[in-house]
Amino acid sequence: MLELRNVDVHYGRVHALRGVSLTVADGEIVALIGSNGAGKTTTVRAISGLVRPSAGTILLRGEPIQHMGAEKIARLHIGHAPEGRRLFSRMTVRDNLEMGAFARRDKTGIRSDFDRVYALFPRLFERRTQLAGSLSGGEQQMVAIGRALMGRPKLLLLDEPSLGLAPILIEAIFRVVREVNTEGTTVLLIEQNASLALRTAGRAYVLETGTVVQEGAASALLDSPDVQRAYLGM
Repeated sequence: MLELRNVDVHYGRVHALRGVSLTVADGEIVALIGSNGAGKTTTVRAISGLVRPSAGTILLRGEPIQHMGAEKIARLHIGHAPEGRRLFSRMTVRDNLEMGAFARRDKTGIRSDFDRVYALFPRLFERRTQLAGSLSGGEQQMVAIGRALMGRPKLLLLDEPSLGLAPILIEAIFRVVREVNTEGTTVLLIEQNASLALRTAGRAYVLETGTVVQEGAASALLDSPDVQRAYLGM
């Protein structure tokens, strides 16, 4: 479904990504792990068109998208729940969710997807008329993921979904991630919590200073002494 080939990204003179290559097959959960500043968020922003690669190719189902703007990429059934949630704080939960369906015209389908998101996150139904800015961090993360799902994505990009959340909320959110994947949505998971990511994904890549340094089955990386020492505190 998704392939990055030797992707470079610069922020001025800062070389943020250096020849990043990775693949995500249809139906997979693939994790991208690494420490702060490793380039994980830059990678996902390049995929969704929020930053423009300075070199390399990004392919969606074999078609290059690296020169497209974010608004066109969003219409290709790529959903992005960004780091920091980026909600419209003075809009209600329902209005934030509706923004995820901005490119759709199928009103019946949109109504059905509201029901689906509320079934995945019952707390959002309870909070649907509440301003998004007044929600807890966990509830805001639910809105961010729900908003991405309202576009009916074939590929869901999740950037640090566990950041700053209590363990019980993290478990609830990752239960939804697994359920959404079971229903057919491919997931690229960007996550600093390496143990959680590797226990959720089937395959994974390790990013250090903008370069992929390891890749393979998530279970194998979980058992890797290098990964354990660098990211799991073992």
